[in-house]
Amino acid sequence: MTGTSSIPGVHTEPSSTTRAATGLLLYLLAGLYFGVVLVKSEAASWYRIQEMFRFESFHMFGLMGSAVFTGMVTTMLLRRSGLKSRDGQTIRVTDKEKGWRRYVFGGLTFGMGWGLAGVCPGPIFVLLGAGVWPILVVLAFALLGTYLYGVLKDKLPH
Repeated sequence: MTGTSSIPGVHTEPSSTTRAATGLLLYLLAGLYFGVVLVKSEAASWYRIQEMFRFESFHMFGLMGSAVFTGMVTTMLLRRSGLKSRDGQTIRVTDKEKGWRRYVFGGLTFGMGWGLAGVCPGPIFVLLGAGVWPILVVLAFALLGTYLYGVLKDKLPH
């Protein structure tokens, strides 16, 4: 991708600052879109999440099923296409590590936190943006849990 300079006929590469700013803007817009989708699909609704855990509604299961399907198709396409990142590197999707413990214990920990808080980590910032201030408690504990994992990760079974 080349740009033009003030000297006629001379092309220059965009600065790394411009490239970084463009990337941040793209990520901000993607995050904003994702947040709107979470709110409009009611994925950030405590009531919808409770309905799911009580098996009273198919709504969230359908939403998550469509997300899993989309992720599977996207992963398959990324593995086959040879697409490149913004930095020009080929995108590689690596296989998951073998073994079941890390996935079972990680899923149980995630599920318990989700059930207790009534929200998964995805909508935390969406709910903050919507003015749901008690979510700050959930954010604080999500950050604390992430920090503790970083401190204890070498002592945990992987």
